[in-house]
Amino acid sequence: MTTIIIIYTFLAICLVLSIWKSRAKTVQTFKMGAKALGNMAPSLLAIVGIVGLILGILPTETISRLVGAEAGITATAAAAILGAVTLIPALVSFPLAGSLFNSGATVTTVAVFSTSLVMVGTVTAPLEISPWGKRRLRLYLPC
Repeated sequence: MTTIIIIYTFLAICLVLSIWKSRAKTVQTFKMGAKALGNMAPSLLAIVGIVGLILGILPTETISRLVGAEAGITATAAAAILGAVTLIPALVSFPLAGSLFNSGATVTTVAVFSTSLVMVGTVTAPLEISPWGKRRLRLYLPC
């Protein structure tokens, strides 16, 4: 609880400093953030809904059997592949990882899934090539 108080106090101080430095830029930034949140909201709600349905339909024992300690290395490899090809925002990946862990998935499997989900970007590579170019993107790709 103390950490949350410290973080929100720091954020409040930063907000006051931002308003003090330039009220117009602060308001403009909040408008841009609200617009971005409005654009992301439908996809975020859909993903959270689908994850909620899957976690509600599948019993905890099934999830534990598929991605728990019983599944072994195959669950970890499947989580890495699934994370690499899934297009889910990082904002959703961490609550999803927590839900999977609470349902019986191992820490290793959840860590591999969330790491590959956020860092690999197989699905987003064509989108990133467009503004950055193949040559510059090649520095970040493992191939």
